[in-house]
Amino acid sequence: MFRKIIVWALAGFISGSVWAQQPTIYNAADIRLQLHKLDTLGSVLYFAAHPDDENTRLLAFLAKGNLYRTGYMALTRGDGGQNLIGNEQAALLGLIRTQELLAARRTDGAEQFFSRANDFGFSKNPAETFTFWDREKLLGDAVWVIRNFQPDVIICRFPPDSRAGHGHHTASAMIAAEAYTAAADPARFPEQLLYVKPWQAKRLLWNSYNFGNRDKVHDGQFTLNVGVFNPLLGKDFGEIAAQSRSMHKSQGFGVSASRGDAYEYFQTVQGTAPQGSLLDGVNTTWTRIAGGESVGRLVDQAIANFKDEDPAATVPILMAIRKTLQAMPGGYWQQQKLKETEQLILACTGTWLEATSEDATVVPGRDMVVQVQAMNRSTVPMELESITLTGKAMVKKESMERNKLISLPFNPLIPVNTATTQPYWLALPHPLGMYDIADQQMVGRPENVAPLQAVFQLKIAGESFTVSKPIQYKFTDPVKGEIYQPLVVAPPITGNLDNQVIIFANGGTQPVTVKLNAHTDGVKGSVALRLPKGFKAVPASIPFDLKAGDESQVLFNVTATDIRSKNQADTLTVVMSTNGQEYTQGITQIHYDHIPDITLFPAATAKLVSVNLKHNGQHLGYIPGAGDMVAASLKAVGYDVTILDEKDILGGHLQQYDAIITGVRLYNMQPRMKYWQPALMDYVQQGGTLLVQYNVNSELTTPNMGPYPFSLSGGRVTDETAPVQFLHPSDDALHYPNEISPADFDGWVQERGLYFTTNVDGQYTKEFALHDKGEGSLDGSTLVAHYGKGKYVYTSLAFFRQLPAGVPGAYRLFVNLISTKK
Repeated sequence: MFRKIIVWALAGFISGSVWAQQPTIYNAADIRLQLHKLDTLGSVLYFAAHPDDENTRLLAFLAKGNLYRTGYMALTRGDGGQNLIGNEQAALLGLIRTQELLAARRTDGAEQFFSRANDFGFSKNPAETFTFWDREKLLGDAVWVIRNFQPDVIICRFPPDSRAGHGHHTASAMIAAEAYTAAADPARFPEQLLYVKPWQAKRLLWNSYNFGNRDKVHDGQFTLNVGVFNPLLGKDFGEIAAQSRSMHKSQGFGVSASRGDAYEYFQTVQGTAPQGSLLDGVNTTWTRIAGGESVGRLVDQAIANFKDEDPAATVPILMAIRKTLQAMPGGYWQQQKLKETEQLILACTGTWLEATSEDATVVPGRDMVVQVQAMNRSTVPMELESITLTGKAMVKKESMERNKLISLPFNPLIPVNTATTQPYWLALPHPLGMYDIADQQMVGRPENVAPLQAVFQLKIAGESFTVSKPIQYKFTDPVKGEIYQPLVVAPPITGNLDNQVIIFANGGTQPVTVKLNAHTDGVKGSVALRLPKGFKAVPASIPFDLKAGDESQVLFNVTATDIRSKNQADTLTVVMSTNGQEYTQGITQIHYDHIPDITLFPAATAKLVSVNLKHNGQHLGYIPGAGDMVAASLKAVGYDVTILDEKDILGGHLQQYDAIITGVRLYNMQPRMKYWQPALMDYVQQGGTLLVQYNVNSELTTPNMGPYPFSLSGGRVTDETAPVQFLHPSDDALHYPNEISPADFDGWVQERGLYFTTNVDGQYTKEFALHDKGEGSLDGSTLVAHYGKGKYVYTSLAFFRQLPAGVPGAYRLFVNLISTKK
């Protein structure tokens, strides 16, 4: 009936994502724990909306305490959040948070899955959420993951109503409830049945909790104490949970460990209520599958006879388990446990296998230098029979004697059809709320499968094994030591623009710099700009002749030959021609120590924004906050922007700046603000202009952000098209140097603003009133006050999103707010 049964890679001990990290070495305690896991046939899928929604303590307890196969299904990758460690936003932030989630799962032992939903930002209710998310497609993704993972129990983080506190949260619970039923119905998403079969989980639970003063815990719910100590791990599950959650560094979620009793509560949503355990009524022993009793007896024997000082002594029993499993009919648990058994055999023998590239980047159609290593660190007889690289067998039969490192160099040709490194969910253009995924079998996966693999054919104790390892890039850092990174497959040449938004204020000419990077030798040709009507580039094209590793910067002058009658945005594309082919990709690389390097090749494009923009002043100071692109955006419109540090702020020289701007959430994350704030207020009093961008309404490093009192609320307007009322139409902020009209709020992205002010002192002018549909008006988005000789502005409008997106009206309004009529 089924063409193929898919068994996704196991996490923790057997991980589908370990190719982007240091190799894991398993000690005797790890192996002993996995032997017990081999004896457990049960699974749990946790379900929520975002990175950080997962209950890491419960995941760790289920995966490493109860030893269930445990997964976390996050509908989104957290693309719409704020980045506290850098300036990446949107899809790039989603890439960072994907890797942070994978790092968290490697810590707590669970697995990670996603849907195709794009986190478009905060949503107040599920009705709004499902205007951006295609509900049927998301349901199909959830059903697909359930049918693959086959969880015995599904657990939701949130309830399916307003108590969830976020439209995405509520939507995740709604999707989970629908998928619980739909996954078991062969009439729903029948196209999936080419690969998987219907699956009915035993029950759907809500992991209730007390959050935000909304008590969701009450008597009568199933209760589980997860605050226990695991001697094999040497940790309490609260300690493991803290390590896992602290991987969410882009959200500033480093937490302290909790120790001792800790209770989780569960409310039954569908199915029978649990009484003694979460998997009540589920057979988690080997009697679950036909013929499993004999395997169970062998596993018990392996556990009883395991020697910490000699794990390899267990290999004969594990081989017997493997043979028994191989003789059984194929099925979900048969395949899962066969994979676990084979990994245990490799772990018990201390088998070392790796394939590493000499170069960090390779190009299809060219040779690469690969170093292959293999070693048997046990007395178990082992042979290396062959190695296959890039699809071609490299025959090299050799005995693997104990502790003898086999190191072999190869120069395989990379197939010309090898895909360029690119996250699969970013491969196609997509609408705001949903990624477009062409390959059904990629749905749910956290990341791509490594395109270049080394396949080892081994003989262990006379039995054949096939082991695949991704080819990685390995190098030695003089400080950090041996480093492994994902191997990058690149086009022969890429072109990066120095600005993704190029502003044409009332026509004119703008310089456009393109940095060319050659990723192989013999890259010769020319680069040009593909421009829309009304623009011209000089020169029309520029030649290049580069070898691998070369960089070259070329300069075009782009002139707006037609003066636009209204604000609008067009698109420029870099086109590089070489060897009879055109390439239009740039390269983006993200480097953080806590996750593997991330590389992608987005389209080499920029927005050409035609805007009627005037500004006075020239010199701006910028104090960075949580990370944004506002300073770069202001440079793009001709300002001279200086990044300020403590020496600049306290040095008494601030009056040289026409305006000073603080980055988003600066007052939340910079403990020195209590000392800097008096200097900034003195700057305003002496005639300067200070604009403070949004902060969140908790953990402020100083309570006094302005010259007069105000507070921050949780108020926000998430509808980026919400009408804006001008409360003081004659105010200078709406007229100088640009005439602001409602049209300047057209084309905004993601949201209008967030964490609006409240309890505002009468010395401030409230510029705007706006609201989401069906809600009361909010007038705390933008405050302006005169203080001494200067001007103070606090704005919760989301300029940090609008300016990098090239929204013309946002530039005009922002320039007005930092300008003062002299």
